[in-house]
Amino acid sequence: MSYPQTLKDHLAGGVTTLARCFSVTRRDGVVLGFTDHDRDLVFDGLTFLAGSGMTAKAIQQGTGLSVDNTEAFGALSSAAISEDDLLAGRYDGAEVRGWLVNWKDVTTRALQFRGTLGEVVRSGGAFNAELRGLSEGLNQPQGRIYHSRCSAILGDGKCRFDFGQIGYFDERPLEEVENARVFRFANFAGFDDRWFEKGRFRVLSGAAQGLVGVVKGDRIRKGSMREIELWQSLGAMPVAGDMVRIEAGCDRRSDTCRLKFANLANFRGFPDIPGEDWLMSYPLSSGVNDGGSLNG
Repeated sequence: MSYPQTLKDHLAGGVTTLARCFSVTRRDGVVLGFTDHDRDLVFDGLTFLAGSGMTAKAIQQGTGLSVDNTEAFGALSSAAISEDDLLAGRYDGAEVRGWLVNWKDVTTRALQFRGTLGEVVRSGGAFNAELRGLSEGLNQPQGRIYHSRCSAILGDGKCRFDFGQIGYFDERPLEEVENARVFRFANFAGFDDRWFEKGRFRVLSGAAQGLVGVVKGDRIRKGSMREIELWQSLGAMPVAGDMVRIEAGCDRRSDTCRLKFANLANFRGFPDIPGEDWLMSYPLSSGVNDGGSLNG
């Protein structure tokens, strides 16, 4: 780690006035600042709050591709990090930066850590959050998977499908909510049965604003009444009247890509790849050997 000369001189002076500061940038754009000093510090246009109940252990760093990591811990504070926000997943994957700062002169500082929030554990009115360094991304699988179904995520840079097209999403207020997981609408016509299965369910307003769920089931019941069920409950409870956006789902099959989304040119699967029956086949001296299915 390279420190600026001003910070090196301060550390070499024997008596130091050091503090640690963190910034947390959530995926919804909210930016929060924290410090373990006994008063607020301000730099880079952000106020780092003292007494926020958040601090961190020593940062472990190494050379090469080893993962830098540390751990943030503290008491839950309604003025800073609340238990409701943690439960709702608003801090999942948030970007974290950590500085070593001379609190007498905040221009004398060094960025010690940059990464994301990992696992968060809550217990007894407090939380522990794992901080993962940038090299954590190198532990993720790389490359493409050869599979008959598409490997892209609907609407991402590889799929390139535009959700702004009419007929592939709907925005409306909630009507009936059950356990933040099942949603019923009295009059929701204009879309085929199961049209939204495997699609995204986004909350646009209310206490659960910004939360996203994946649609498990989408069924039309009794005329135009529609029931949409998510795979798991949202982290915060939406209520009737909150606006939501529901996007069409994709099962990643080539026929769905072609017929439902007219996007076959960007299909990222291999529909003609041989199946398991072909891999287990063996030569025969009799019978039909035309390359067809072994079950045929």
